[in-house]
Amino acid sequence: MSHSTTPEQPIYGYLAEYEHAEPLIAAAKAARAEGFQMMECYTPMPIHGLPEVMGYKNKLAPLVLLGGLTGMFVGFGLCYWVSVLHYPLDIGGRPFNSWPAFVVPTFECTILGAALTAVFGMLALNGLPQPYHPLFNVPRFSEATRSRFFLLIAASDPKFDMTKTRAFLSGLAPVSVTEVPH
Repeated sequence: MSHSTTPEQPIYGYLAEYEHAEPLIAAAKAARAEGFQMMECYTPMPIHGLPEVMGYKNKLAPLVLLGGLTGMFVGFGLCYWVSVLHYPLDIGGRPFNSWPAFVVPTFECTILGAALTAVFGMLALNGLPQPYHPLFNVPRFSEATRSRFFLLIAASDPKFDMTKTRAFLSGLAPVSVTEVPH
């Protein structure tokens, strides 16, 4: 008995291409208003207001705060452990827990924790490294890094329908609408 494996959806989604940022923002607003949730915009430069239109929330800032607080507690705890618990030295009659001496190492550990969390959190939240993506199969997509603006509506979206979604994107006046294969 032979079993053939087929993906859930016959395609990955539809990709609409625009020449300028304004039509892309208008198309993203229209797609969001239509109820599409699984969509992405690809642009050659950052566009002010586009993340809000897409409904993105910044998840990295709270992670960086937690990383910084963790670094702060680890740095202070390390100084306290060394100076008070493990190897206490009586230098000039000062107390073992002389916290002003701990400020610089605590600050440095705070910065280190926040920076490492920012780098690795950004990579994880962006799904990087990603050596393959179905969009790489679309020849025109290479223009996303140079001069073109793209809106992708994924086939995994609950509202996605092969004919209705293509007709919807075509109605938003793109340069072209391309089917993205798996």
